[in-house]
Amino acid sequence: MRRLLLTAAVATTAALTLTACGTTEPAKDDAKKSAETITLTDSTGVKVTLDGPAKKVVGTEWNVVETLISLGVDPVGVADVKGYKTWDTAVPLKNDPKDIGTRGEPSVETVAGLKPDLIVATNDLPPAAVKQLRKIAPVLEVKAADAADPIGQMTKNLDLIAQATGTTEKAGKLRTEFEAKLTEGKKALADAGLAGKPYAFADGYVVSNQVSIRPFTSGSLIGAVNEKLGLKNAWTVEGDPAYGLGTTDVEGLTKLGEGTHFAYISNNGDPSSTPFDGVLKKDKVWTSLSFVKKGDTHRLPDGIWMFGGTESMNQYVDSVVKSLTK
Repeated sequence: MRRLLLTAAVATTAALTLTACGTTEPAKDDAKKSAETITLTDSTGVKVTLDGPAKKVVGTEWNVVETLISLGVDPVGVADVKGYKTWDTAVPLKNDPKDIGTRGEPSVETVAGLKPDLIVATNDLPPAAVKQLRKIAPVLEVKAADAADPIGQMTKNLDLIAQATGTTEKAGKLRTEFEAKLTEGKKALADAGLAGKPYAFADGYVVSNQVSIRPFTSGSLIGAVNEKLGLKNAWTVEGDPAYGLGTTDVEGLTKLGEGTHFAYISNNGDPSSTPFDGVLKKDKVWTSLSFVKKGDTHRLPDGIWMFGGTESMNQYVDSVVKSLTK
């Protein structure tokens, strides 16, 4: 009888222990989940909540795709994969992401099929498209550009994406490397006697047989980097409030002062794709410009994305120093 009572007591104690375990375990799970939860506020003021660092991420714009890869996050979906490979060589794709369509109109169905943890977009994407994407997964919308502080906006986006992906330490290293590159480039140009020299960067297009030139003013990311390098932006035209881009024609180039170095870029590998190497070769206004006569025109290498992240800007700095000091 005593043995039966002891057995019953042991069984009762075990049952209570199991019951206790059953009631406390969910609390531990909830605490763990709460600790991993990430809550961010994106550039539009929307709160974005993630269960933990995002791993399966879709990027709708090349600058955020570059940032993701730089942080060690290979996106599962990328807008216009072929275009990214052409225009952004500083940070190549390391995986084979799904092409989700164009940067301005991603395929909602394709994105949904990827079942992402997070979608990173910019405010260049139409609000209607962002609304559709929010039905699929959390959307972190960053400000694409800000002419009032282009470098600051670039690094702000870097930090926000890093927080969402649990890669803040890597973001710090990228910022440090970028600052070091600027310091190194500025010294190289100063040593070559180029500090304070007027410098104008642009790209150009031929539309309906008319040459259109797009100046990168001080409000552009490229323009801000140029000034950090100790160069003086030679453009006097006004840029737009986001990207700091202006517009002019061939006659507008005559307003660039004496001693200006003129730099440009084209990314499809065809020398005639840019008017500066094509139709303008026979243009009297172009050939009369002092920087053309002196040979102070510089075609920078293809594949530098002028609206990219820190690594594209590092690549740009290297190309500027090399072209001006060779």
